[in-house]
Amino acid sequence: MSKLRHISLAAMTTVLALAGAGTASAQAAAQTGARVMVPNQKPAAESDRVAAGYVAPRLSFGQPDLSGVWSNASNTRMTRPGTMKALVMSDEEEAKARAANPSNIRQETDDNQGIGDGLLDGKDLASGRGYNSFWIDPGNTYANVKGTWRTSWIVDPSSGQVPFSEAGRKLAPSLRGGRGRGTGYDNPEERGAGERCIVGFGGTGGPPMMNVLYNNNYQIVQSPDHVVIVVEMNHDARIIPLNAQHKPGVLNQWLGDSIGWWEGDTLVVETINMNPEGGSQVQLTAGGKIVERFTRYSDTQVLYEFEVDDPQLYSQVWKGEVGLNRVDDSVYEYACHEGNHGLLGILEGGRAADREGRNISEKGDRDEG
Repeated sequence: MSKLRHISLAAMTTVLALAGAGTASAQAAAQTGARVMVPNQKPAAESDRVAAGYVAPRLSFGQPDLSGVWSNASNTRMTRPGTMKALVMSDEEEAKARAANPSNIRQETDDNQGIGDGLLDGKDLASGRGYNSFWIDPGNTYANVKGTWRTSWIVDPSSGQVPFSEAGRKLAPSLRGGRGRGTGYDNPEERGAGERCIVGFGGTGGPPMMNVLYNNNYQIVQSPDHVVIVVEMNHDARIIPLNAQHKPGVLNQWLGDSIGWWEGDTLVVETINMNPEGGSQVQLTAGGKIVERFTRYSDTQVLYEFEVDDPQLYSQVWKGEVGLNRVDDSVYEYACHEGNHGLLGILEGGRAADREGRNISEKGDRDEG
C-alpha cells in the first residue's frame, strides 16, 4: 500500500476485483462463521472512541489501520422498536430480546428443510418469504457498540427515531418525484435503483451504511490519498478522495459526493449532493449533508458514527453509532439479477392492467429499491 501514492484507474480496478470471487449464497454460508462478534470492553470515558487502553495499529504510511473486511450484521436497526424504551440493554435483556426476535426464530426454524416437509414446493412464497433462511445472513444478536448492547443505531435524539419536522415530513415524499418507491408500472426508470440492481437495496451503500437481510459486509482499502469502501451488496464501491474538494453539483452520483480527511485517529467523511434515487435510508434536500466517522475501536471492531444535518427536513442534527465487526474472510461477488427478471413481469402486468382498464398502482407493492 505504501507505493500507492496515487489511485489510478488500473489500481482501482484491482481494488474492485477483490470483491469478486464467488456467489451470494456461498457468502451467506461462509461469513456467518467468519464474523468475529466479541462484546467489547467499554471506553475509559463515555465520549472516547476507543476501548480503554487500546492503541490502533498503523499502516506503513502512518494512517490508523481500518483495512480489512467488516460487518454490521445485527438484529439492531436504524430506529428503535416501540417495545424497547432505552438505547442500552443489559446482558439479560439482550438475551431475551434476541430469543424473541422474529428474524432469529426464522433462522432457527427454517434451516435444514427437507423435501418432505412441504416447504420446498413453493407453498411459503405467498407469505412473502421468497428466501428461506439458508439464503440469508442478517445477524443473530443485537449490536454491541462501545461495550453496550444497543436497541437502535440512532443515539440522538434519545427516542431512537428520525426527527422529521412537520414541514420536513410533508416535503420528504416530493424528493422522489412524489411517486413513492416501487409504484411505477410504466417504465423501468420508475422502479427503485436497488430493484434494478443499480445500487444495493435498503441503504447498504449509504450513507449511512445500513444492515439488511444479507450481504452486510464491507471491505475497506486505504492509500495515502484515497479510501475505498467496497460494499458487498450489489458490489457498490465508495471511492473517497482525501483532502479534496467536492465535485460540481451537476455530477449527481448514486451514493452522493464524498470526501474525507483524518482528524487524529478518526477518518471523517462528508457527503453532499445525495441522489434521491440512490437507495439510502436517509433523505436529504440539496442543502443537506451527512458526516461519517470511522475509528478503530478495538482489534475486532471499527466504531462507525454518522450525523445527518438538513434543517429543511429535520428538527435537529441527528446521530447514530454502529459497530462494524471484523470478518476473517473475503468478500464474494454479489451478482444481482432477480430484479431484472422480475422487471419484465412487473411491466407486463402493468400493460395487462391497462388493457383491462385497472389502475394496479393504487394497491401499492413491495419495493426493494
